[in-house]
Amino acid sequence: MNKLICIILLLFISCNQINTRNIVSKEMTAEKLLGNTKYQAICYGGYRTQTRDNEPTITELKEDLKILSAMNIKVIRTYNVHHKEASNLLNAISELKKENPNFEMYVMLGAWIDCKNAWTDLPPVHNEESNRNAVEMDEAVRLTNEYPDIVKIIAVGNEAMVKWATSYYVTPNIILKWVNHLQSLKREDKLPKNVWITSSDNFASWGGGDAEYHVEDLNQLIKAVDYISLHTYPMHDTHYHPVFWGTMENEEHLSDKEKVDAAMMRARDYAISQYESVVSYMKSIGVNKPVHIGETGWASLDNVLYGDKGSKATDEYKSAQFYKLMRDWTNSKGITCFYFEAFDENWKDSTNPVGSENHFGLINLQSEAKYALWGAVDKGIFDGLTRNGKPITKTYKGNEKALWSDVKLPNKLVK
Repeated sequence: MNKLICIILLLFISCNQINTRNIVSKEMTAEKLLGNTKYQAICYGGYRTQTRDNEPTITELKEDLKILSAMNIKVIRTYNVHHKEASNLLNAISELKKENPNFEMYVMLGAWIDCKNAWTDLPPVHNEESNRNAVEMDEAVRLTNEYPDIVKIIAVGNEAMVKWATSYYVTPNIILKWVNHLQSLKREDKLPKNVWITSSDNFASWGGGDAEYHVEDLNQLIKAVDYISLHTYPMHDTHYHPVFWGTMENEEHLSDKEKVDAAMMRARDYAISQYESVVSYMKSIGVNKPVHIGETGWASLDNVLYGDKGSKATDEYKSAQFYKLMRDWTNSKGITCFYFEAFDENWKDSTNPVGSENHFGLINLQSEAKYALWGAVDKGIFDGLTRNGKPITKTYKGNEKALWSDVKLPNKLVK
């Protein structure tokens, strides 16, 4: 009889713990997640081939999720819902939570927005929108309602307002329309009230750059979102606007490593200045709400503008330094940083395998952790985990001298 009572008590306690975990999961909100250093964030795409026609399987998605969880990543960002990856990812997270009640992962769900005639041979009409946008938004709403314990943020568009996105950008009134639509659904109990709505865009699009972006529709958008999600990419500006990038005259006495480290510190400070410029503009229109980083990153390889023939910005050491510097700064300030990105994806520049867009990941397509994660490999956090059946090992076979043979000094910067 005593054994039976013990078994019943253990079952009761176990069930109660599981129920408590589920309640905690459902009560987790964007407001509690964002700015919480215990919930690190990253941008995620699980594509492994040169085309997005080959969707990652549920099994592959689970592999990736376990790797990210081992890295203490608990919030991931997706970009669109017109591919199966987003719905399959939510399904994979849900299955992992059922298999292990301690598994915790949340999603910033992206809904892609573009203009009329985007990605066609016709001239894009930037102040009119694609018919596809309504379909995208409906699916984002459906998925959020299906997985309210996982989806905590909806992002309306990705770099959808920045004017250098010439093939698809839209004017701010279109983003504002859809943000207001989602906020209305929350008020009508057709979306969870605690879901936060934002748009994730370049810092300039949020008013932190040229005055041409300072329009009333942007001001109304800033007032309508629950928080601002901005992008900052110093790596790209090493070529286009190199006011911070290079080796300065007064640094000539430094070692090569010290010269690179000094340049990377300036790169971090450049990102901080872009963040602060958005905060400043937001406050100038009488708004004070959270501002987090929706994207920042540093590619580890390029053969054109940022590689050895260009600004000499891309290699694994510099990308690791930027990752550490940005994590340290954002954590110290209570800013969530959706670092770009978890894994290399080579569909982004399928015609140029060594182009920078294919090499922003912290882990490459050979299941090798880049230099930024060598310490994590040493600590054994990936032990027992695989990607595509391969254990997570180090790039360069862990040989730091071999890695440094690919590190190039930035061009001399006279100041």
